[in-house]
Amino acid sequence: MGTTKIQSFTDLRAWQKGHRLVLDVYRITRAFPREEQFGLTSQLRRAAVSFTSNIAEGFSRVSRREKVQFYTVALGSLTEIQNQLLIARDIGYLSKDQFGSIASQTVEAHKITRGLVRSIRP
Repeated sequence: MGTTKIQSFTDLRAWQKGHRLVLDVYRITRAFPREEQFGLTSQLRRAAVSFTSNIAEGFSRVSRREKVQFYTVALGSLTEIQNQLLIARDIGYLSKDQFGSIASQTVEAHKITRGLVRSIRP
């Protein structure tokens, strides 16, 4: 089994999982009440985009320290998403099934990103 060289941030599993999460966040927030457009909808979307953006930016950095810094910021955005999903569930914007599905994506993305950070640290 050969190893494929990672040539772009889009080759990173963390970014790929995050991209799927972004698309799902946009999909589920379309059903949120209109009054949440500048509240929870916007916050969730921005945090999801921030996750993948920080993965992408970290990829382009040369030093290990900078890479770890951006990937760690991405983890912070992911935790923000998890918090906001809990709020959305608890106020009735997400069904139990919707929440379970998207929450499991955040857990998986978190594990993969933590692995990415560990692989960079000496």
